[in-house]
Amino acid sequence: MINENRLFKLFEDLCLIDAPALSERECVDWTKSYLEKIGLEVWEDHAGSRIGGDANNVIAKLPGTLPDAPSIFFSAHFDTVEPTEGLKIGLRDGVYYSDSDTILGADDKAGMAPAIEAVHAIAEANMPRGDIYLVLCVAEEIGLKGAFACDIQDIDVDFGYVFDTGPPVGSFVNLVGHHDKLDITVIGKPAHAGKHPEDGINAIHVASTAMARMKIGRIDEDTTSNIGIISGGTARNVVAAQVQIMGEARSFDKSKLEAQTSHMKSCLKQAASEFGAKLEIDHQTAYEGYHIPETEKVVQVALSAAKSIGFDFPLRKTLGGSDANAFNSKGVPTIVCGTGMEEIHTHEEHVSQKDLVDLTRLAIELARTAAS
Repeated sequence: MINENRLFKLFEDLCLIDAPALSERECVDWTKSYLEKIGLEVWEDHAGSRIGGDANNVIAKLPGTLPDAPSIFFSAHFDTVEPTEGLKIGLRDGVYYSDSDTILGADDKAGMAPAIEAVHAIAEANMPRGDIYLVLCVAEEIGLKGAFACDIQDIDVDFGYVFDTGPPVGSFVNLVGHHDKLDITVIGKPAHAGKHPEDGINAIHVASTAMARMKIGRIDEDTTSNIGIISGGTARNVVAAQVQIMGEARSFDKSKLEAQTSHMKSCLKQAASEFGAKLEIDHQTAYEGYHIPETEKVVQVALSAAKSIGFDFPLRKTLGGSDANAFNSKGVPTIVCGTGMEEIHTHEEHVSQKDLVDLTRLAIELARTAAS
């Protein structure tokens, strides 16, 4: 049923199209043309204008043959975490690598290609099914922006699957933590560092004092926090007047998340008060977590489909977000399917041909099981 050579070429073609976040137009146009050629109904939404990108999310529909069967969707994202211009793909022992100074882009082309090939194979075989949609999103890597701009609640779908996490193929994520972002500006006072340092307030000193008091890293079994970026100061001989800090906290437990972000802000406020500095704190929710119980249809279909083709893994949880967070926030039950992509966001990223095939097999079985 699966055309493996077609699947591999599709994956390679998608990887070779440079598609960093907010600049996915070439990949979107290429994919739309491909989907139209295989007979799907294809359209774009208006996400690009909402998020400042040059392209929109792509939705494609394969009409069902069973009117009473659930309508499901498969989802993946176009964008890569960094540009892939000039990519040369290597294939060694059945595993795809980048043979150039770029990432491969398996995140998330290793989700896109199996999703598309599965729908293509289902259409060719005229397999009994409900409506099947592809929801292919832009700008996932910069905060799930395309998915949050997608009005998926207005598409006639009952539930769906996002192909966008690491192995093993055949596993599913049904529990995802909450994620908060902190963007902080510490405002001190400039002064000449050699002549009158006592007249200044060193924002770097204030920030470092605050961070030295913070609990950072693994807080407990549910919670993590991090300071990821610090920038500031103007010259070696000037008391630093301003520092920008980018931090975050994540937890499966909302009350623990609130406690951690409160702790981080308290450390900053205390240090600022001690030195006479000022603070600007922008505290935002990156995404809300979700927990889809095993009793829900979307999970039951997944577990049954996986087991029927030889996969039997426990359900997974993660503190990492995906477009499923956005879709669940809009009331559409969605879980994440494991893919074969490994060492993502690095130049050692790779994925095996076997995992591409297995994920395609799983997608077909998800559609079959949902319709049975």
